[in-house]
Amino acid sequence: MFSQFGATAESLSKASTMVFRIGTDAHLYDDPDDVSISPLLDSKFDSEKCEALKRLLALIAQGFDVSSYFPQVVKNVASQSLEVKKLVYLYLLHYAEKRPNEALLSINCFQKDLGDPNPLVRARALRTLAGIRLHVIAPIILMAVGKCARDPSVYVRKCAANALSKLHDLRLEEHTASIEEIVGILLNDNSPGVVGAAAASFASVCPNNLSLIGRNYRKLCEILPDVEEWGQIVLVGILLRYVVAKHGLVEGSIMLYSCSLVKYNSEREDLKPRLAMTENPDDVGGEICSEIADVVSRSYLEGPEKYLSRLSCMDKNTSMDISHSTSSKSNDDVKILLQCTSPLLWSHNSAVVLAAAGVHWIMAPKEDVKKIVKPLLFLLRSSNASKYVVLCNIQVFAKAMPSLFVPHFENFFVNSSDSYQVKALKLEILSSIATYSSISAIFLEFQDYIRDQDRRFAADTVAAIGLCSQRLPDVAKTCLEGLLALALSESSNKNGASADEEAVLVQAINSIKTIIKQDPPSHEKVIVSLVRSLDSIWAPAARAMIIWMVGEYNNIGGVISKILPTLFSYLAGRFTLEAAETKLQILNACAKVLLRAKGEDISILKKIAGYLLELAKCDISYDVRDRARIMSNLLSHLIGSPYLEEVQDKPEIKDLSYVLIESIFGGQTKLPSSEPLSYRFYLPGSLSQIVLHAAPGYEPLPEPCSLIYDESCNFSTDVQGIKSPGVGVAHNEPNENDDSEAVSGSLDEENTSDYSSQESMIGSSESGGSYISRSASDVNDNAGPLIHLSDADLIHGNGAEVSEENDPSGSNGADELMSKGALESWLDENSGLNQNSSDISHVRKSLARISIKDIGGLVKPKSYTLLDPANGNGLHVDYIFSSEVSSVSPQLVCLHISFRNCSKEPMSDILLFEGESDRSPDSSDQSVSESSPVSRSEVPTLVPMEEIENLEPGQTMKRILQVRFQHHLLPLKLVLVSNGRKHLVKLRPDIGYFVKPLPMDIEEFSNKESRLPGMFEYTRRCTFTDHISELNDKNESSLVKDNFLLICEKLALKMLSNANLFLVSVEMPVAANLDDLSGLCLRFSGEILSNSMPCLITLTLKGTCSEPLDVSVKINCEETVFGLNLLNRIVNFLAEPTP
Repeated sequence: MFSQFGATAESLSKASTMVFRIGTDAHLYDDPDDVSISPLLDSKFDSEKCEALKRLLALIAQGFDVSSYFPQVVKNVASQSLEVKKLVYLYLLHYAEKRPNEALLSINCFQKDLGDPNPLVRARALRTLAGIRLHVIAPIILMAVGKCARDPSVYVRKCAANALSKLHDLRLEEHTASIEEIVGILLNDNSPGVVGAAAASFASVCPNNLSLIGRNYRKLCEILPDVEEWGQIVLVGILLRYVVAKHGLVEGSIMLYSCSLVKYNSEREDLKPRLAMTENPDDVGGEICSEIADVVSRSYLEGPEKYLSRLSCMDKNTSMDISHSTSSKSNDDVKILLQCTSPLLWSHNSAVVLAAAGVHWIMAPKEDVKKIVKPLLFLLRSSNASKYVVLCNIQVFAKAMPSLFVPHFENFFVNSSDSYQVKALKLEILSSIATYSSISAIFLEFQDYIRDQDRRFAADTVAAIGLCSQRLPDVAKTCLEGLLALALSESSNKNGASADEEAVLVQAINSIKTIIKQDPPSHEKVIVSLVRSLDSIWAPAARAMIIWMVGEYNNIGGVISKILPTLFSYLAGRFTLEAAETKLQILNACAKVLLRAKGEDISILKKIAGYLLELAKCDISYDVRDRARIMSNLLSHLIGSPYLEEVQDKPEIKDLSYVLIESIFGGQTKLPSSEPLSYRFYLPGSLSQIVLHAAPGYEPLPEPCSLIYDESCNFSTDVQGIKSPGVGVAHNEPNENDDSEAVSGSLDEENTSDYSSQESMIGSSESGGSYISRSASDVNDNAGPLIHLSDADLIHGNGAEVSEENDPSGSNGADELMSKGALESWLDENSGLNQNSSDISHVRKSLARISIKDIGGLVKPKSYTLLDPANGNGLHVDYIFSSEVSSVSPQLVCLHISFRNCSKEPMSDILLFEGESDRSPDSSDQSVSESSPVSRSEVPTLVPMEEIENLEPGQTMKRILQVRFQHHLLPLKLVLVSNGRKHLVKLRPDIGYFVKPLPMDIEEFSNKESRLPGMFEYTRRCTFTDHISELNDKNESSLVKDNFLLICEKLALKMLSNANLFLVSVEMPVAANLDDLSGLCLRFSGEILSNSMPCLITLTLKGTCSEPLDVSVKINCEETVFGLNLLNRIVNFLAEPTP
C-alpha cells in the first residue's frame, strides 16, 4: 500500500508540474536541440520563426554559441511581426560585436523601423541600433538619436536618452558637441521619465557642462518629485553640483561653520582637547565639532586624497574662503532645491533618502539640518545591507554634528540580528553622541555587549568605552575601574584562550593606557595592579603595553620605582620565552629606567640591563638583535661606569651617545593636542563613503562660484562648444569625419515638428592633424575661365530639387497640438523637403546650364606628410592621392609617394612595405604584377614598391604605391626602410579617393537620384568662404556674372582637389537680383571602388556673392556608412578656408 501511495504522489507531482508549465516557454530549456532550428527560421509562418528564435535565446542563456545562425536571423529583421522583431533584436544585440559585417546588413532595416507608426517598434529599433557597438555606424546612431529625441512618444524619447550613454562609450570625440546638445534638449522635456533618463546620460556624457542645467534648473527642480526613483538619485546630485558651482556654499551651513569660529579659536590660548565641542561647553554632546566639520567640508570640495596630501603644510587655523557664499533665505535657487528635495526624505527608496539628506546636510543651515534625522533613523528598519550603508553616512554626520542624534541614542542600540559590521558602526556612533545624561544607559548596554559570544564585537565595545572616557573626562575613573576589572578577569582565562579572547584583553589594556595618558600621576596604583597581574596576562601585545607603561611612567611616584629591580629580574628570567614585540618593549624600558634611575638600585639595574642586552644579541629575531646592538653602543658608558649619578649631574662629561640616548628615551610622551585629523570623508550616499576610497567615477563637489553664467545669453539655442554657421573647419586629417550635427529646438511632451533627414547640421570641429601640409598653389588666374555660360535656358523637372533650401522650416509650430496628420508628417522624412521644393520652384523656375571645359590640369590634390626629416634622419616623405585607377584591382587606391633627401649624406636601399607582413621585403616570389588583374579574394594589402637604391642629398624621387585599406577610416601601418633603419609610419586614408569618376549626363544623374531617396539620402550644411578674398581683390567695374563664374570655379576645384569625382553639371539661377546666388547647384558623380555602387553628390548654395555662402551638401548612396562618412569629409574640406 505504501509503494502504491508513493507512486501516486510522484505521479501527482509530475502532473502538477506539467499543469504549471502549460502556456509557458519552460519546455525550451529541457532540450533546445530537439527540433531543427534552421528550417524554422526559413519558415513562412511567424509562429515557427518565433519558436526557432526562442530556442536560440534559450541556448544563449545556457551558454551555447549559436552565432552560426546569424545570417538566417538577420534576414528576419524585416519581418512585419512585432514579436519576431523583438526576438531578432535580442539576438542581434548579443552577437553584433562578434559578427560586425553581418550586423551592418541590418542597419537599413533599423533605419526603416525608426519611421514605423508603432512607437514600440521605433523604440526597439533605436535600442538595438545603439546596442551595436561599432564605430563605423556611430554617425547613423547619432542621427537616429537626434530624430528620436523629438519623437512624440515619451517611451521613444526615453530610449533616445538611454542611447546617448551607449553612444558616448564609443569615445567619439568629434561628436561630443552634438551629443551634449541632444542631452540639453532631453533635459528640457516635460516628461519625468525622459528627464530621469536624460539626467543619467548627462552624468555619464558631460557631467561638468553645468550650463546645460542652468537653462532648465527651475523646471528640473519642479519635476524632480515625479521622476523615477533611480533618476531622482542622479538628478539630485546634478542639481547640487550646479548650485554649488553657481552660487557657492550656504552661510551658516555645516560646510562653512568652522569659518565663524576662526577668530574665537585664535584668541584662546589653552584650547580644549581636539575632540571637544565648540558650543554648549557644559554638555560635551554639544552642537558641532568644528575641526571635524572643517575636514568634512574640505574633503567634500577637494577630495580626501588631495586634502590629506597637503594637510601637513597647511595652517591649522586657515579658514575656508567665505567670499563665495550665499544665503538660503535670499537665494531662490537654493531655496527651491531644499524645498523640492524635502519630500524625497520620506521616499521608499533608501538611496533617494540618502541623496536628499546629502543635499540638506551640505546646503541647509545648521538649524534646519535636523529634519534629516528621522528619515535616516527610519531607514534603520530596512535590510542589513541598506542599514549598513545608512549607518556609514550617519557615522559622518554624528562625528561632525553630534547634537543631531543625541536625543535618539537608543536607536543605535545593537540588535541580536545585526551583522558584525552593523554592530561596529553602531558602537562608533554611540561613542560619538554619548553625553553625561545618556552615558549611564549606554554603559548598561555596553556591559551586555562585553558578555556577547562574539568576542570580536566585545573587543570593539571595550574600545568604545575608551572613546567615551576621552570625550567625557568625568566618567574616566568609572571606565578605568571597569576596564581594570575586565582585564583581570580576562587574564584569569588563560587556558584555552582563543585569538578573539586575546583581542578583548589587548583592547582593554589599550583603553586603560589611553585613559592613563590623560593624567599619569593619579593612576600609579593602576599601573602597579597591572604589573602584579603580569604573570597571568598571556597576550604578547598586552604584556608589551604594560611594560611600556612601566618604562614611560617609572618616576611618577614612589611605588613604581621600588618594584623596578624585582620586575626587571622577573622579565630577564622570562626574556627568552617572550614574543618579539614584548622583547623590544623590555629593551626600551631598560633604557628609560637607566636614564632616570637614582639611589642604590642603579647597580642592580645596570647588571640586569647588561644581561638583557647580551641575551638580545643572540635572539632569533632580526629586529631584537639589531635593537640590542644599537642600544649596547648607546648605553655602553652608562652600564660600564660606576659613577652613573655623576654622569647625570655633570653635563660637561656627557658624550654624544648619552645625549642621543637621552633624546630618544629620556623624554615622556605628550598628548598630541593639535594633531591633524586623518579621516576620509566622501559625499553622502556615494559608494566611496562605503569603501573609504575614491571609487571609479567619483567626483568631489565643484569649486564654489566656478560656473560663469551669462544671464543675457539665450541658452535655449546656444551651447558652449558648438560654433555658429560662420565658423569653418580647419586642417582636418583625411580620415577625420567631424560630425557635429547641431540638433536644435525642443518639444513638449506630446508636441512635435516635422522632421527632415536634411536637417540643418553644422560642422564644428576645429582641430585637425598638424602633419597636413598644403602643397597645392593657388589657381592660376591667367589659365582662362574654367566655366563658360551658354545662352540656353534650362527647363528641367528636377530643377527645384537642386535649388532647394534644406532648412527644416516646415514645422507646425511649438503650440500646435499633436494630431494624426502631424504624426504622419513627422514620420514622412521627405514631406518637409517636398513642400519646400515646390514653394521654391514656384518662385524660381528659370535655370541656366553652364558648359564646362577640361579642368584636369587645374586640379591640385593635397599633399600629406608620411615621414618628416626630424624622425626620418633627414628623409622627407610626402604622398598625394591619385585619381588613377589601379590596373591590379579596383579595390586598390593609387598614391604618388615623394622621397626627398634633406640630409648631407646619401641614402640607399629605401623601401616601403607592409608593417605586419611576415615576409621579407626583398622577396619577389609573392609580388603582384601590376599588369595582371587579381580576384577579389586575392587582392594584396600593398603592391610591392620599386626599391630606391640610392638617393643623393637634395635629390627627390617619386614612386607609385597601390594600397588596399582595410577600412576607409582606419590608417594602414607601414614600415619604411632607409640605410638599414626601420621607421614605423601610418598611411592615413582619404575617403574622397575611395571612389572613381562616373561619367554621366544630367538626365542619367536625375534617374539614379530618383532611385535613391529616403534612407539612402543624407544632407548636411556648411559655410563656404574661399571666394570672399578674391572677390574683394577684383576691380569694382567687374561684371556680376564673373562673380558667379568665380564662385563656381572655386567650388568645383575644391571638390575635385579633395575627391576623385566627375563634375556632371553646374546650374545657375536666373533671377532679378544679379548678386543672389540662391539656387546655384553643382552635381558630381562617382563610383565606389569596392562594390561599384554609384555615389551622387549635389551642392546647393544660398546667399549673396559678397558674403559667406550657405552650402547644402546632399549625397545619394546605397552604401549607408560610406555615404555618411563621405558626407562628413566633404563638409569638412568645404568649410576649411583655403590658405
